Formats: sequence, structure tokens, C-alpha cells
Amino acid sequence: MNINQLETLIALSKTMSFRKTGEMLNLTQPAVSAQIKSLEEEYRSLLVDRSQPIALTDSGKVFLEHAYKIVRVVEELKQRLADLENTPQGHIILGTTTSIAIQILPRVLSYFQDQFPLIQTTIHSMPSSQIMTNVESGHIDIGIAYLTDKNPSLETSVLYYDTFELVVSPRHPLALVSRTTVEQLRSIPFIMLSPDTAGRQFADKIFKEHHIRPHIIMELSSSEEVKRMVELNLGAAIISKMSIANELKSGSLQTIKINELEISHPIGLVYKAGRYLSSAMQQFLSDLKGMPESHFVGSE
Repeated sequence: MNINQLETLIALSKTMSFRKTGEMLNLTQPAVSAQIKSLEEEYRSLLVDRSQPIALTDSGKVFLEHAYKIVRVVEELKQRLADLENTPQGHIILGTTTSIAIQILPRVLSYFQDQFPLIQTTIHSMPSSQIMTNVESGHIDIGIAYLTDKNPSLETSVLYYDTFELVVSPRHPLALVSRTTVEQLRSIPFIMLSPDTAGRQFADKIFKEHHIRPHIIMELSSSEEVKRMVELNLGAAIISKMSIANELKSGSLQTIKINELEISHPIGLVYKAGRYLSSAMQQFLSDLKGMPESHFVGSE
């Protein structure tokens, strides 16, 4: 049985003529007869009394009732699928770092909640390296991360740029200067992000290039934890400039310029190349790519 056969039976019930049914559906009369015959054979029941004038049998009337229901369900399905294209809806699993989640996601998600209330999001916080792995494996749909590595199986799109800064408490000895050198960092205590984070990997690279083994007194998994320790003047840190915007404004943290750290790092979208993109994902990606950088780095 197929939908065309059901539609043919419905049309025949209205015209009570194989010829007129064929004209209505742009079919030949033999094709109409063949479709009805196929239904009768499949269900082993006579549906149409072919004596003149033709009429539906009792079995045909029961079958017609259900044919209408089936066709309505199919039409509803077509409409709902069309609605998915026209009114984005669905569920997106996002993966991002803690600092990005705190700094930009509230603005981004509030925008989407207002514009597209049928799009639901679940957010998982993790280091940038894990975001890439989880996008590739399909555990998360879209990542927002530091775009440090190239992967041919992933599509990326830059949203904005960030830098990593040396930060200290206003009570730290380095707070007396506005700029220093990498060499001056050899002996001061450091509070570091965990090794799998983009900020830590960048800091390790700079230290390695200058043959410095930093004095690490603490390793923490998020920028929020690192900031609290630096505010207590337990050590210096190298973390995202965006993540310390509020602390710089309030004066609880202070940045010290170092030439080697003044490198811009792209932050952007990551999704698997070649995968099916739901209407929700298409809308999310399209709108984020179209947002100006000021939307992400601007102050609240």
C-alpha cells in the first residue's frame, strides 16, 4: 500500500467513476483500476462494487474511513517538517569553556530565547581541546572554543579575538609597573590553568621558547577559580582578557603588559563537517556568524 493508492480510493469515492478519477488525478483509467485492484489484493477484500453505477462495498466504506485518517496524518507530517524549516525549532547541545560560557553565552542565549523560543539548548563546560574531540565524536552539536588546532573533519568560523594577559593582585610587587619582560617571570609564584586548556598551552609555549620553568604553586580547571586565587594575592596568572573584564573594572585585578603575550587568539564556532544540520542548528550557526564582534566583546 502507498499513499497514492489511498488518494485514488478517496477520489473514486467522490466521483464514482474510474474515468473521472483518472482525469482528476492525471492518471489513465487502467492505472486507476490497477491501484484499486492492488489494494483489494493486498487486503483480500472487495472494496469497490464495479456494477453500474459503481459503489463502495461495506469493506470499502470502512477502508475509506481509515484512508482519510492516514492521509491526514501524512499531510500533518509534511506540514510539521515544513514548519521545522520555516520556524526553527529543536535541541542543540553546546560545548564551551567556562570563561566563554560566563562572558558571552548569557547574551547569545537570551537573544535566541527571544527570537526563537522553540530552540532549546543544553550547555556542557569543558576545555577547548575536549570541545574539539566531542564535536568530532558527535557528543555535542556545536562548540564555541579557541580555534588553536586544524582538523579536516571539523568546520570552524571565527566569531571574535581574545588575548591572554598576565594578571596580578593590586598588592603584588609587579603591580607597581605597567609593563615587564618574560625574564622577570622566572621566580614569581604562578597560579596556572590545567594543562588541557588553551590558556595554559599558550603560556607553556611562551615559557618553553624562553627556557623558563615557571614556579607553579597551584593548577586550577577554570578561569573563575584562578581569578579568585590571584585576587587573594597568592600568585600571578596568565588568563583570558575577556574573563577578567569585571575584575579590571572593579580594580580587584590588574594586568601587566608583556610583548610576547600580545598575540590575538581566534574564538569561534566548531561543528562537524558533512553532518546533517537541523533547522535549529542552521539558525544558530547563521545568526552567530552574522553577529558583529562587538556583540561578543562589548561591555554589558
